Amino acid sequence: MESLEPILAQHSFFEGLDAEYLKLFVGCASNVRYYVGAYLFRTGEDASQFYLIRQGRVALEIYAPQRPPIVVQTLEAGDILGWSWLIPPHRWRFDARVVEGIRAIALDGKCLRTKCEENHDLGYELLKRFVRITTQRLEATRLQLLDVYAPHV
Repeated sequence: MESLEPILAQHSFFEGLDAEYLKLFVGCASNVRYYVGAYLFRTGEDASQFYLIRQGRVALEIYAPQRPPIVVQTLEAGDILGWSWLIPPHRWRFDARVVEGIRAIALDGKCLRTKCEENHDLGYELLKRFVRITTQRLEATRLQLLDVYAPHV
């Protein structure tokens, strides 16, 4: 079986990461596939992993009573999905629905949290990378809200 190390090493999320840390990530990683309509996770469920999307598309959605779900963002190949596994209480804050069949690398959150507790430098490095993603997502959400609530002429 081929190691996931070369795949992780090529992903922009791991760019510049010390090779020793990369090996720790590989120990928590597995290949996964999901098909159209499947949910990777639902709001309120235990957040136990995050994903490196290699192929396909996933819609991050908010449940809206009396109407279809609100799509906050659509993620695709090259994107990272999920950070709730890192932040207590480790519960998903959105639904993630597959809109185009995906192949991804799933990284086990409990495994990574344990490694980060054992090595705080690793934890800090990981946190810096997720803060960058979180900031990008907040900006995308802000722009989407501006588009939705802007006066339509």
